[in-house]
Amino acid sequence: MEHIAWRSMHSATRSNQTGGFSRETLRRIGGFAKPHRARIAGFLLLSIMLATLAVATPILAGRVVDAIVDGSSEGTVIRLALLIAGIAILEAGLGIFNRWLSANIGEGLILQLRTAVFDHVQKMPIAFFTRTRTGALVSRLNNDVIGAQRAFSDTLSGVVSNIVMLVLTLGVMLNISWQITLLALALLPLFILPSRRAGLYVAQLRREAADYNATMTTQMTERFSAPGATLVKLFGRPEQESREFEARASRVRDIGVRSAMVQWLFVSALTLIAALALALVYGLGGFYALRGSLEPGAVVALALLLTRLYAPLTALANARVEVMSALVSFERVFEVLDLEPLIADKPDATTIPPGPVSVEFDHVTFAYPSADKVSLASLEEVATLDTRGGVEVLHDVSFRVEPGQMVALVGSSGAGKSTIAQLIPRLYDVDQGAVKLSGIDVRDLAASSIRQTVGMVTQDGHLFHESIRSNLLLANPDASDADLVDVMRRARLTDVLAALPDGLDTIIGERGYRLSGGERQRLTIARVLLSQPRVVILDEATAHLDSTSETAVQEALDEALAGRTVIVIAHRLSTIRAADQILVIEAGRVVERGSHPELLAAGGRYGELYRTQFKEPVVVQHVEESTVTR
Repeated sequence: MEHIAWRSMHSATRSNQTGGFSRETLRRIGGFAKPHRARIAGFLLLSIMLATLAVATPILAGRVVDAIVDGSSEGTVIRLALLIAGIAILEAGLGIFNRWLSANIGEGLILQLRTAVFDHVQKMPIAFFTRTRTGALVSRLNNDVIGAQRAFSDTLSGVVSNIVMLVLTLGVMLNISWQITLLALALLPLFILPSRRAGLYVAQLRREAADYNATMTTQMTERFSAPGATLVKLFGRPEQESREFEARASRVRDIGVRSAMVQWLFVSALTLIAALALALVYGLGGFYALRGSLEPGAVVALALLLTRLYAPLTALANARVEVMSALVSFERVFEVLDLEPLIADKPDATTIPPGPVSVEFDHVTFAYPSADKVSLASLEEVATLDTRGGVEVLHDVSFRVEPGQMVALVGSSGAGKSTIAQLIPRLYDVDQGAVKLSGIDVRDLAASSIRQTVGMVTQDGHLFHESIRSNLLLANPDASDADLVDVMRRARLTDVLAALPDGLDTIIGERGYRLSGGERQRLTIARVLLSQPRVVILDEATAHLDSTSETAVQEALDEALAGRTVIVIAHRLSTIRAADQILVIEAGRVVERGSHPELLAAGGRYGELYRTQFKEPVVVQHVEESTVTR
């Protein structure tokens, strides 16, 4: 039965190869249906039973008419009426159970598709998220997944039950009067052309509507966030934002109206054809009945059966429209699932040995991947992706951080310091050379082992719209409340925690916007302290702190990072004087290396940066006085 159903769905789409649907798409859909085979089989069996019962009622109605005309006993008529009532009750009961199965299958499919897309997207590299519209991804998880689900919960049962009803009805009608049946079917060719044209047109509208919906979702996602709303208010563009949103929403409305009208005109035309055929049956059947060549009950049965004939024909013709729309949704979901992650564990991935960990860059060259390797045009709202290769940002970088050492990276903005930091936890893979932890190439390590070993605090450390507890437990789900309070103390957040209304259970808002900038940053530091990594990367970790908070957090970091391998990126050179080694990065290369005194004595780029930050007070005073004098 499943085979018949999928063949029917395929035949409903194969006449339009321009639609881009293939056997491979249907094969993959069947793969998602596999876990639900038992339910689908029961669902199809019930659909067949319901179709059979629907054909039985007109036959019994015809016999009631014959019994009345023939002057049969009242008992005969009553028994036939009770049988019709019994069939109606059975049909209603089976219909309820069938609907339960349908909903169960459909919602199960939604769960599968959403989970598959969510899990797959989590495997994508950071470059994917820097290019992709968030709203477009959300749209794939919501609108397209639900659209694909309709193929199971609605279209599949309709195709199967209508085919069964069509075959049974046609057989019974031919048996009653093949002449009237063939004449009634004379209008059948008029079903074919509209179904082909309407199916492709509605599918095109469906794609266009999906793109506009994704764009609207993106705009809402970005503008409804705290920083997005602040930006709009600061620059005073709410009216233009409203006009842009209204234009997109209006386009979706127009597409919805056109799609609804196409389907309504299509169904209305088919209903009209069915009505004309019904008139033909009454006219010709009545003529034969008056001449005595056909029983009156047979005319009634034929008329009722005709509604059972043209109804499935109409539904099957309309199913093409529904199938095309559902397949568009499936293909948009598969488009995301087919995007291969650039970073994946090897089958024989190993783990980092216990003990202190060294970090080594061995002649590393790196360029950020081009768009065609990490993204989709439909997710970026562009016609075609940029296929140009990435520009190298790191050139033959080599250095080694011994276990327990602190190494600082300094240099101009955009020199490549943060890129170096991102290669250590394998957020990207190098193009040449290798990044090693304890002498093992990170590409040979399991991602879980890297996560347990490397902790990172970025300049704009992200916090979720959840409680403080949830944000901290992200680093260590097994931590106790005592552990959470301890890391809050070490991050100098004890007073902040005491002032919060619900303590650790206080919701801190999207990106932690209910906290101050310094409090947010200290909370991200507390999160890393909780994970107890053996390698810690601080990428401008104290950038958002005032002098008092910076001193306090620096003391906490000095205590917490003792014995760990630490890599610090800092523009404030005062924070990295005690580093075992300082690397000066410029234009993606290591141009100087050494301790603070050694680099100052060398008088190179580091000395220039240091003198820029620590000018003599007298020079500053002279400039201010000159300005006042003028």
